[in-house]
Order: sequence, then C-alpha cells, then structure tokens
Amino acid sequence: MGEVLVGFASLTVVVVLGYLLARWKALPDGADSVLARLTFYAATPALMFRTVADADVATVFSAGAVVNVATALLLALVFAVLGRLLTSLRGPDLTLGALTVSYVNAGNLGIPLLVFAVGDAAAIAPVLLLQLLVMVPVVFTILDRQTGRSGFSGVQALLTPLANPLVLSVAAGLVIAMVGARVPEPVMMPIDLLADMAVPTMLIAFGFSLRGAPLPGRGEVRGPMWTAMVLRCLGGPAIAYLLGSQVLGLEGRALLAPVIVAALPTAQNVFVYAMRYGRAVPMVRDTVLLTTIVCVPVIVALVALLG
Repeated sequence: MGEVLVGFASLTVVVVLGYLLARWKALPDGADSVLARLTFYAATPALMFRTVADADVATVFSAGAVVNVATALLLALVFAVLGRLLTSLRGPDLTLGALTVSYVNAGNLGIPLLVFAVGDAAAIAPVLLLQLLVMVPVVFTILDRQTGRSGFSGVQALLTPLANPLVLSVAAGLVIAMVGARVPEPVMMPIDLLADMAVPTMLIAFGFSLRGAPLPGRGEVRGPMWTAMVLRCLGGPAIAYLLGSQVLGLEGRALLAPVIVAALPTAQNVFVYAMRYGRAVPMVRDTVLLTTIVCVPVIVALVALLG
C-alpha cells in the first residue's frame, strides 16, 4: 500500500507541475491541447500497443472485461431512470447524462492510474474497444435522431472509430499477442521511447488544463451533476465489486483491476460530444471536472481495501 501511495503522490506532483507551468505562463495558452494531441496520436498508442502486445490475450478479454461492460450498461440505465424521475433532463440531455456515468477516461487518466495501482494497463484495452467501437456509434446515432441532425450518418459513426489511433494500436497489439510474435528490437525501441512519454505528458496536460477551470455545480446543473458524480465515482466501483466478487468469483488483482476501471472519472470526450450537439454542456463539463478530482481518493481507498 505504501508503494501505491508513493505512486499516487508522484502522479500528483506531475499534475501540479502542469498547473504551475500554466500559472507561470512557462508554456503558451493552449499548450494542454497540443500535449493532449501529442499523447493521443503518438505516445498513448505506443503505450497501448506495448501493453497489449506483451499481455496474455486471456487476461485482456477476461472476466474483468465482462464486469466493466456490464457495469457501464447498468450505470447508463440507472442514470436514465433517475434522470427521468428526479431531474428535468430529457431527450439528448438525458442521453448525454447517461454517457457521463458510463464513458470513463480510459485513454488518459485510466492508463497512469491503472499502472500505479495494478502494475499494468492491460485491463483498459477492452474498455477502450467497447467505448470507441460500440458506445460512440450508438450514442451518435441516438443523438442525431433526438436533435434532428443529419450531418453525421450511421456509416460515419461506424467508420470514425476505425481511424482512432488508440483503436488501431490496441488491434495491432492484439494481433501480435494472439499469434505469439515478437516485435524486433529495432522496431520496439522507438515505440518504447514514445510509450514512456505517455503518462507524464498526459498528467502535465491535465494539470495545465486546471488553470482557470470554473467551479463545478452552479445553477440548474447541480442535481444532475451530483447524481452523475455519485454514480460514476461510487456506484461504478460498487457494482463492479459485487459483479466481480459475488457473481464471477474474482479476487485479488483480478478483482481490483475492473473495480478501479469502474471508478475512473468521466472522459473528456463526453464534453466534446456535448459541445458538438450543443446540449447539456455545463452539466457534462462540471461532471468531468468533479469526477476527475474525486476519483483519486476513491481509488486510493479501493487499493487499500482490495489490494
């Protein structure tokens, strides 16, 4: 447990460094966006390829993956019901609200948090595939119908994730893992260099983005936001724990990994989708920020209890 706390302290130091770089204006405005694109298109794909290529395929598509898929679906359903009964969210606002509790920050904070808490990020691969290959096309189709948009066809929704570098890197890693091939060292050396850059660059970009961020939970978004936050940070790991331990009989690291994935914060992608459709933007923005802050102590507590 002490090593994990040291690991999280290291994460915090790098995040604070990113914040200070923004505060001191050591980097130009918008540097967080540049860093995020660097990690998205280069560093994180290299890290995911290395992680999945070295992993046991049975570990990647294990009972833990079933737990995370079921947890995401249950959280979306619960929010949809609560949103109808307890809030004024309807139509696309309700759809985006359900997405805030089921779509986790797998490709950004999920990777470093899993690496420090579990030791590797293999458990994130099936979650990335679920979100990018299934959830994104389905949600875009629903939102297009609800908002009357016609500029994004169902075919585009299906094909867009296939151009995502994270999907391509995970798929390539899976092929290597399934055939049992060994990537030549001259090929792996630049991949390793990029992969080692992923986590610190992600954290600096995140810390940089906190500079000037608005306080969450103002106005009418307070009710839906707190509902989403509780479901995302507490409901998710509780459901994953019950499914993993009581239904599938998981324990130890096999249980801890999917529970931590279920405790990850809402992905920033959801904010991008809300901006695109012009609906539920304040609620989604505040939920992303608040769940990102709350998830760290929650994950530390989970490691202490289950590790």
